[in-house]
Amino acid sequence: MTPSLPSPLRGILLKCLSVLVFTVMGALVKATAAGGHGVPAGQQVFFRSLFALPVILVWLAFRGDLRSGLKTHRPMGHFWRGICGTAAMALWFWGMALLPFPEATALNYAAPLFTVILAALVLGEQVRLFRLSMVGLGLVGVLIVLSPRLTAHEGLRDGQMLGAAVTLAGACCTAMAMIFVRRLAQQEQTSAIVFWFSITSTVLSLVTLPNWIMPDARTLALLITIGLLGGLAQILLTSAYRFADASLVAPFEYVSMLLALAIGWFFFGEAASATMLAGAALVIAAGMLIIWRERQLGLERNRQRKAMLPQG
Repeated sequence: MTPSLPSPLRGILLKCLSVLVFTVMGALVKATAAGGHGVPAGQQVFFRSLFALPVILVWLAFRGDLRSGLKTHRPMGHFWRGICGTAAMALWFWGMALLPFPEATALNYAAPLFTVILAALVLGEQVRLFRLSMVGLGLVGVLIVLSPRLTAHEGLRDGQMLGAAVTLAGACCTAMAMIFVRRLAQQEQTSAIVFWFSITSTVLSLVTLPNWIMPDARTLALLITIGLLGGLAQILLTSAYRFADASLVAPFEYVSMLLALAIGWFFFGEAASATMLAGAALVIAAGMLIIWRERQLGLERNRQRKAMLPQG
């Protein structure tokens, strides 16, 4: 398929749509885990992965990438990325069942901060003082969000300290998955990375089969919808990066905070505290500044490459 022409506005719109769909998907995950449904996280991961596959396959067929897009030269790379990504998804889903929706969303923003740390430790990337400072700022924000959970009274209520712990563990797994994606992207097509992750996570989630429940018709419909929305959101996200630079569209990820606040208030009766909002603001600011710095460094590298090209 021919490369898409740059269209920043279209890229931003697709990114915002992907954030909206992912957030709605997350709300459905919380809804099926709460109340009388009680669907375990592993079962949610299975439906999220399995029913995303038809959407992804139709998309690949429409693009003409069905055959070439599924080829892989690094099957073990996909396997390890799948383990980290599946663990991240399961922990995130579990955390949403235990925490207010906006708080779980805010804590999940720690993933880019952990990615910076792991990129230095695993990939040997050079991390200068600015990015380290922003990571520190973001982690302070995480501690502020967590602060009510660190007291004996608040932390033990309804298992919310456990929810905070598993959500942060999920953010760490997400960061590790992103390290594997960076490596895979050097040799593999994006379509192959998306497809093989869905396959791997579907198979891995079957390990939790003994803990599954028999859902009623309404819950089953919601679980299938979670998978369809997950596949659609992944396509929208991938398409956004085809039309605009990552550094331009990435900050719009934080639109999900506004959506999470609205969904938490109107559908789950969850009001965000001032402490949570202050901490989330610091985490978001740190993430956006890291993205801005990455863009500046990318522009500088491009200028250096152009300066080294033969003139005349």
